[in-house]
Parts: sequence; C-alpha cells; structure tokens
Amino acid sequence: MTMLRWLIPIGILVAAFLVLHQVETCNEAVCGSVVSKCLLTKSCNCDLKNCTCCKDCSTCLSHLYTECCSCVDMCPKPNDTPSVLSKTSRVELFYESVPALFNVLTELPDPHNRWNSTTFPVDIDISQYEPKKDFKIHMQDAEQEVVPKQNIITFNCTVAFWSQCMSSPKCKTSCRSMGATSYRWFHDGCCECIGQNCINFGIDESRCRECPPKDENIEDLDENDLDYGEDEDYNDNEMIPDNF
Repeated sequence: MTMLRWLIPIGILVAAFLVLHQVETCNEAVCGSVVSKCLLTKSCNCDLKNCTCCKDCSTCLSHLYTECCSCVDMCPKPNDTPSVLSKTSRVELFYESVPALFNVLTELPDPHNRWNSTTFPVDIDISQYEPKKDFKIHMQDAEQEVVPKQNIITFNCTVAFWSQCMSSPKCKTSCRSMGATSYRWFHDGCCECIGQNCINFGIDESRCRECPPKDENIEDLDENDLDYGEDEDYNDNEMIPDNF
C-alpha cells in the first residue's frame, strides 16, 4: 500500500514529463513545475470543445497561463497572419478563436488580476445585411412621418484589458491563448482581447489598469521602446489603417 502511494504521484510526474516533450511549443524550463502541479490536481484535464474546467486550469497555471497553456493542450492553434499597424493601435482577427474558452475566462473577475473584463451591449441593424427587395411606392399625407424600418438585434460584447503593459507580439499571443476572436494593441503598451460578438474591434480606448505606468511619459519614447524590446516583422501590403 505504501509503495502504491508513491507510484501514483511518480506516474503522474512521468506523464507530465512525456506531455512536456510531446508538445513542441512547451517551455519545459518555465512550465515543468506548474504543469506537474496542475496534472496532480487534475485542474487541466480539459477539452477546448467542452470547457467545463477551463477556469480551474487558468487559475492553476496562474501568471504562466500564456506561456504554459500549450503544455496541457489548452492553447488555440495559431494561424499567424501579421496585419494592421497604426500610430494609435493595431488590430487583428484570429481565424481559429475559441469563444467558449474566452467566455469562461472573462465571466468572473480574474483571481490573479491579470486582466479586467468588461461586457456591454452592441446594437446591430441586420436589415442592412438582408437581400435587397423590390421598391414599393406608397402615397401619404404631408403630415405623416416616415419612419424607416429597422431590424435591431442586441449582442453582448466582452473585452478583456490586460493589467500590465506588453509588446504587440506578446499581446497577440496572450489574447490567442484566451480564445479571443481578435485583439487590439495600443501604442502605449495596453493590450485588449476581444470576444466574438464585438464590432469594430471592441473599445478604441486604452483602459489597462497599470499601463502605462503613471510616472512614464510615452511621448518621450521611440517606437522600439513602445514595443518593449521585441522585434516584429510586418508585411507592408497587409497593413491596414486603424480608423475604428
């Protein structure tokens, strides 16, 4: 019985070691300890298609979630298509988003204060997307008021602003790991992850809790400083002005 008690945790540690080696993008040096802990507690026995324990897994991985979610197969698969650059912010869509994961992570305040989520209603007039119909002429008195018919549907848009400043590539990776539909990176280093029911790439205002630092004047920094020392390559033909 005593030997059995030792064999179970050893077996789990061996399984964690095999998982770390099978996942090419998993950083063993950084993630080995926390992944072993989460496997021991069974906090990350999740499936992205059935995200019943995604919140527990995010809490268990804590601040290493972005770096280590790939180790437990919780990261949406990347589809790198660099695009969109402007002085104020840059935006990009993820074509392989996981809305269920994003909803689970943002429905309650993050216990580690990594991000602050906000949900607000968005009204969409779907009549402009309907097929055009034949025009009909109606006679009416001059005193009658003509009210155009609208077909309004209201959706809830959820966005998450990361607390700390980060570079654009880091913002992209962080939002993708949350299952977001798109992201917006602000020129001051603020990162916004955007849910599926949002239009015009969420909120076009930097609202990160601790970014930029109060004692930092971003006007005195050059572009390299604003990127926080990380290089990135963009195809000029794919850059789209951000007018949202």
